[in-house]
Amino acid sequence: MDRTQGRTEQDEQSAGGSTPPAPLPAKQAAPSAPARVVRLTAGGFTLTVNPVDGSEIEPLRPGTERGRPAKRDAAARAARDAAARPPALPGPALPARPLLERGEEQERLVRLLGRGRSVRLTGPSGSGRSALLDAVAAQCAGIAPDGVVRLSGHGHQQPAELLQALYATVYEAPQERPERDELLARVREIGAVVLLDDLEMGGSALDELLRATPECAYLLATTPDTRAPSDDSHIEEVFLGGLGKADCLELLEAGVGRPLTDEETAWAGDLRFASEGLPLRFVQAAALLRQRDELNHSDADDEEEEPGVFEERPRDAAHVPLPTLAEGAAPAELLASRVSESARAALRIACALGGELPHHAHLPALVGDTHADTAVAELLACGLLTPVGTRYRLAAGVARQLEEAAYGDTAAEEARTAARHYAWWTGHASVTPERVAAEADAVLAALAGADVVAAVLLARTAAPAFAASLHWEAWERVLRSGAEAARKAGEVAEQAYFHHELGVLALCEGRLDRARAELETSIGLRGALADKRGTVAGRRALALVVDQEAAGVAASPPLRLEAPALAAGSEAVTAVTPAAQAAQAGAVGTAAAAGAKKTPAAASTAVTRPIPSTPAAAAALPAASPAAGRVGPVARVAPVVPVSSEAVTRMTPVVPVTQHSETPTTLSEVFEDAFPLTPKQPPAAAPKPAAAPAPAPGRRRLVLLAAAGALTVVALGTVVSLAMDSSDEAPPAQGPAVSSTPTVSVPTTAPGTSGNDPAPEDPESAPPTESTAPGASVAPSPGRTPGRTPSRRPSSTPTKTPPSSTVSTPPPTTGTSPSPSESAAPSPTVTTDPVTATATSPVTTP
Repeated sequence: MDRTQGRTEQDEQSAGGSTPPAPLPAKQAAPSAPARVVRLTAGGFTLTVNPVDGSEIEPLRPGTERGRPAKRDAAARAARDAAARPPALPGPALPARPLLERGEEQERLVRLLGRGRSVRLTGPSGSGRSALLDAVAAQCAGIAPDGVVRLSGHGHQQPAELLQALYATVYEAPQERPERDELLARVREIGAVVLLDDLEMGGSALDELLRATPECAYLLATTPDTRAPSDDSHIEEVFLGGLGKADCLELLEAGVGRPLTDEETAWAGDLRFASEGLPLRFVQAAALLRQRDELNHSDADDEEEEPGVFEERPRDAAHVPLPTLAEGAAPAELLASRVSESARAALRIACALGGELPHHAHLPALVGDTHADTAVAELLACGLLTPVGTRYRLAAGVARQLEEAAYGDTAAEEARTAARHYAWWTGHASVTPERVAAEADAVLAALAGADVVAAVLLARTAAPAFAASLHWEAWERVLRSGAEAARKAGEVAEQAYFHHELGVLALCEGRLDRARAELETSIGLRGALADKRGTVAGRRALALVVDQEAAGVAASPPLRLEAPALAAGSEAVTAVTPAAQAAQAGAVGTAAAAGAKKTPAAASTAVTRPIPSTPAAAAALPAASPAAGRVGPVARVAPVVPVSSEAVTRMTPVVPVTQHSETPTTLSEVFEDAFPLTPKQPPAAAPKPAAAPAPAPGRRRLVLLAAAGALTVVALGTVVSLAMDSSDEAPPAQGPAVSSTPTVSVPTTAPGTSGNDPAPEDPESAPPTESTAPGASVAPSPGRTPGRTPSRRPSSTPTKTPPSSTVSTPPPTTGTSPSPSESAAPSPTVTTDPVTATATSPVTTP
């Protein structure tokens, strides 16, 4: 034992000690520090929960890592199980209710759990599932090495919090919340019988819970409307129904404490038929009969005594009949009307909090009665309350019945009162975070129903307590509700605090994108308020987010796109061959010309043919046949007979192969290799083997080739015409115009003329029928630019013609008048003249 333990520094100096005093324990080292400042270990971080300035997070320092946590022994598990039960109520203990007609289900459950099988106990609300779980837990105490663990699944839709609760129950690890990988590694080693009451999740979420704990046997108590587990979970199903008629009468007599009359027996039979034998309905029916006996003074001792002056009951009370069948099926309103005023006030508070009843220690302050704590036992005896974990809430169907009886009219006022009370209580220094966590559901319900001012105050004081108690699901819900309430109330400083806490929480859980967004919002708000201390804390946390993101990128570098390796032998690849070569090789035959007629601008056609890699493979290739199938505008792969067993069909990669010798380190280098900004020149193709000589073309092929040449001349003439019209030079005065739609004609040689002689004169023709007077100009046609009025005789001066085209005039024809030829696609910039020149190209006829 340390000799300085329990002694102050002054006592040590007075004793003449020369050695410095030993450091005090952590709880006594800083007595002036706030009592609610808690330091936690969350994965690889150290979290300091500060309710004044906000939580601070930093990396876990070397040498401060905690060792492997130890499991609790049997005594510690028993103490933990006792703490998980509902609290003891003031006043005399309530009599235990018998468990009737459940022996067969109880034996089957114990047998399946002893084999390590997981069981799903399904039954409607009020069927006695919790009582059956208590009986099974007593028989399964020594089955598993880690004993029996009781958890509550009420309000949990994801398995993360249930796994954290299981870890905290089995392992002795205070103020430590492991990260996900470590948590899964620890719970995998747990071997226990887990009794999970009020389960609300199923499907994939339940499968995740079962896979994380393969050494645990689960007894899942749930209602029929809960989502069923998947088919691969292999969970046994046990359905819990209602009680028989004899068991219902026995339960009713045990609740009343006397034998039933014939009238009450008949009434109980009708009630069983209406309620399908649910035990909860007969607990409530027994309470109705007890209240009726008190009102009718059925006790003999009570009849002999004269009622006092201060007693509430009258001297001559009227006979109270049996409740009707409707009142027995929905007895909440009738039962509430016969309880004390404090109990009715507690029911109003429970209706305002969504069915959650606060701890009985809070009722005197909430109700305003010093004896209001006894109301919980009174309501529990009437069957209006049911235990859920370490608390009580309204039984199934009671909240709806009380709201119909106007018990929810004052819900807003009751919620505001509860919120202000919890704001004071959660912020008190004497209240431990574990006590606040036990009231989590009531606190969250008060926060949801309070006004914005009370909600901000409650969230500000309850959030640090939930964080310190490791109840982080409630912590996140409080922070989000507080941030929304602060935004509505205009409290910028409180809003910045809530966003900072949300960012720290997301960082601890590994959600880096959410952490960055929340911290940047908090830093912006605190910067607007000139809060230097809060801004520095936010930037520290944001720096941790950046470090975590950088570590994640280093752990998973970007993928590198590479081409598949080429195999030896002949390979069939898809190559692009010009249409002319394809026609000469005879691979596509007449399909090339047909495709050229449909799309004149097409310059190449995709042809699939085998490319040999060796001379032997080239010699073995068959000659191309002109009888290949017709190919349309879309390239089709022609069937190729494999040359040898080594021929492999492989497609060439679309993404180019990177040319860098070093591995890229950034995403920009990867995208530069895969998608270069400047297209690279493709490597020179290997010399292709000479194709087999094609047969002599027929007459139809020559006609089609002539048509293709004519269309090519048409396109060339159109381009030349557009180039001449768009030039900056003025059009020639007497030059012939080039038509955009040339007429193909066979050139004839006029006798007696040479290339240097002037152009022949145009023949005179009779004027049109609707011609105007001599000297009048002809109106231009719509859509055309009016040109210069042509003269009867062309000028003898030769005109300049563009060097790219040959313009010739037609031979003189008698009886025809020159008229401008119209193109198929007129352009608004084309100028037409009366004299039309026809561009011709020599066509070789067979």
